[in-house]
Order: sequence, then structure tokens, then C-alpha cells
Amino acid sequence: MSADLTPLRRRPVQQRSAQRVERMLDACAELVAELGYDGVTTTLIAERAGVAVGSLYQFFPDKRAVVQALTMRNLDRFLSQVLERLAEVELAHWWDVVDRAFDVYIAMHREVPGFRKVHFGDAVDVRLLDDGKDNNTVIADRLAQLIAERFGLPLTEVQLPMAVAIEAADAVLHLAFRHDPDGDPKVVAEAKALVRDYLGSRIR
Repeated sequence: MSADLTPLRRRPVQQRSAQRVERMLDACAELVAELGYDGVTTTLIAERAGVAVGSLYQFFPDKRAVVQALTMRNLDRFLSQVLERLAEVELAHWWDVVDRAFDVYIAMHREVPGFRKVHFGDAVDVRLLDDGKDNNTVIADRLAQLIAERFGLPLTEVQLPMAVAIEAADAVLHLAFRHDPDGDPKVVAEAKALVRDYLGSRIR
């Protein structure tokens, strides 16, 4: 990610400060889940976190920066959980990577507060994760690099198909969660089938 995109005004040095920042992010996630991004204010975040609003401003310049930090934390969680799942199995095919990434993404929709409303930042800014790339491209690039490295494939042959697949999957998964808070399993299955068929025709 771009170094200048770090949303923190200053990084917490002491453990107590780091814990305070984490409470702010947790509070922000809960409030976004309850009120949506537009309904959240820095005052509400501070109150929910049990800190003075001045303490919040020591670390974040505004609400957007708090949500940006939350989104980056979600991305770190997503990638860490994908790697954990991959470590549990012997990878026989590149689809194993995509399949597990799918499952982690769906699980985060269901379990992580605020994720359903903000996802990886598109509800706030399509370039919330990287000022040079849109958010979906950041996710696609990470997965493309993982597949290319694990299976010895040229990165240039994986990047574009993965970017197209992520855009398609994102649209269909929005449909899956539009009317079902847990994601319509039939629509989720269709999204997986769409991505697998498309990528299977592009990645050899």
C-alpha cells in the first residue's frame, strides 16, 4: 500500500495507546453496522469507545480516516485468514486459493461488524486502500500475486483475469447479500461457478 495513505496522524507507541486505537476501530465498526457510514460521527465513535473525542483526534483527523484504518485492518484480517486456510491443505490447483478467499470473504460479511456496509472501502471511497488503485484492484493484485507465486505462473497472465473476476464476483455477491443478511447460498454458489468458469478459461 502507499506509505502516504496511512490514515493515522501518529502511530501509537505504548500498548495502552494501541489498545485505545483498537477500541476506536471496534466502535467505528459497530456504529457503521448500526447506522451506516453517513450516520457515524467522530463524537459517536469516541463515546462508544469510551474515550474523549480529543483523544480520537490525536490519532485520526476525521471520520473518514477512522473508517480507512478499519478497512485496512479488515484487509489484513482477510489476507491473514486466507493464508491460514491455505496452510491447512495441500494446494493442488490455483482454484484452491480462490475458493478459500471466497469463503473468507463470505464469512467476514456474516461475522465482522461493519464489513457488510463498508466492505473494503467502496462505500466511502473507491481508492480507500491505495491512492493509485481502486479497492477491488488491490484485492485482485494480492490474490494474483499469491497464485502466481504458489503455482509458478507469470503474474502478468494472472492479473487481468483476476481483476475481471473480482469485479464480477463483487457485483454478484452484492446481489446475494441484498435481500439475505447471510448471503443467499444459491447466489453465492452462482458467483463461485461464474468465477471458476471464467478463470478456468484464462488461467492454465
